[in-house]
Amino acid sequence: MREFDLFINGEWVRPKEENWIENKNPATGEVFCRVCAAGKQEVEAALAGAYAARKSWGKTLAKERERILLKAAGYLEANKEKYLPVLIDESGSSITKMSAEIDSCVDILRTAAGECCRVAGGVIQGEYPNHLSYYTRNPLGVVVGIAPFNYPLFLAMDKAAFALAMGNTFILKPSSHTPVSGLVIAECMEQAGLPKGVLSVLPGPGQVVGDILAADSRVRMVALTGSSALGRKIAQQAASSLKRYSLELGGKNPMLVLKDFDPEKAAELASFGGYFHQGQICMAASRIVAEAPIYEKFCEALAKKAKETVVGDPHNPETIVGPLIDERQCQVLDELVEDAVSKGAKVLAGGRHKGPYYEPTLLADVTQEMKVFYEECFGPVISVVRGADARQGLELCNDNQYGLSSAILTNDITLAFSLAEEMEAGMVHINESTVVGSTRAPFGGVKMSGVGRENGSFSAEEYTEVKWITVQH
Repeated sequence: MREFDLFINGEWVRPKEENWIENKNPATGEVFCRVCAAGKQEVEAALAGAYAARKSWGKTLAKERERILLKAAGYLEANKEKYLPVLIDESGSSITKMSAEIDSCVDILRTAAGECCRVAGGVIQGEYPNHLSYYTRNPLGVVVGIAPFNYPLFLAMDKAAFALAMGNTFILKPSSHTPVSGLVIAECMEQAGLPKGVLSVLPGPGQVVGDILAADSRVRMVALTGSSALGRKIAQQAASSLKRYSLELGGKNPMLVLKDFDPEKAAELASFGGYFHQGQICMAASRIVAEAPIYEKFCEALAKKAKETVVGDPHNPETIVGPLIDERQCQVLDELVEDAVSKGAKVLAGGRHKGPYYEPTLLADVTQEMKVFYEECFGPVISVVRGADARQGLELCNDNQYGLSSAILTNDITLAFSLAEEMEAGMVHINESTVVGSTRAPFGGVKMSGVGRENGSFSAEEYTEVKWITVQH
């Protein structure tokens, strides 16, 4: 069985007191590799190294950081076929999804490399005669990234690449479900020539690794993608030393389908948004509000799509829905479906599971009295709600604690712009799915969906701080 060591300060390390994470393939339930788990000593070593290296790395020329990131991108691209099988087995991702995820990581590295030389300050008009006033953007120092299991490589790389590009040292805590993804990033950076001390990757329990990192005063920022409950905890821990945090949290993302839109096309967009990667996406289109005149035709078209969606082996190129990362999530989905049915909802497709494979499920006639209207599923379950008109549909979309992604489907572009302004979400996509990605656009939510924005120049702002300097000649 293959074993993986920790990556601490640019070195592969096996702790003296060996603790192992048994990495299970969610499709089979079998352990396919073991990964060392970090303890307190390893966390302290990574913190000490990152803190010591922060000044030298922060003063590295932008073109040197750019060169390293571009080399890492080239290495990952060249070794895609080597990493693809193990990352599929680790996460249960379909081959289509995982292949696209690796390609996106290559794009992230190149985008971050481009940002290295774009970080700039500015000159401000002086307040007095012979007065120079300007500001600069500077690295924060030590940054911690905590990544989830659903897009483990992409969401870890998104944090690591931009933090490093801005001159910060970085410590990554990958999900215990998907620790190898973090070690792939370590290998790419090592091959690219990243200096010692600049990067550490620490798989391990959140109660040990995550808690220590989030509370330590040497850390100046924590970037998390995870649940809203974990986000609140990180914010409280960060407050102890007034460190910065970026939180990309949960979503119960609405798609508003208006009466003038083609129901077949709407079903295609909703199916992709709700069922891709088993619905284990924070942007998943799990809550569809369809205007009354189109409601029945849309439900019929979407039920057909759900029944046609291929469920099975993630290595099969035709598979859309693979295994849930944790079979226990099936019970959560069962309870949400049962609650909805008991209160009047209809199951038009799915509603069953075999092992960790949950059928693409469609619930119609969902109302605000049902738990599934408000609670994030993180599984392939789509709820359809009837809206009397566009205005009531918008109110139903906004009736939620989350505000991450959203979609509006209509041919009335003037109405679409108006509704988009009032949609309570960090992202609004007109005539697209809720699942839309870009390495350059501002990614993030409002309300309980998070704080801060990621990608491109927006990450550059998150991972730097502004200093104002004046000179009186």
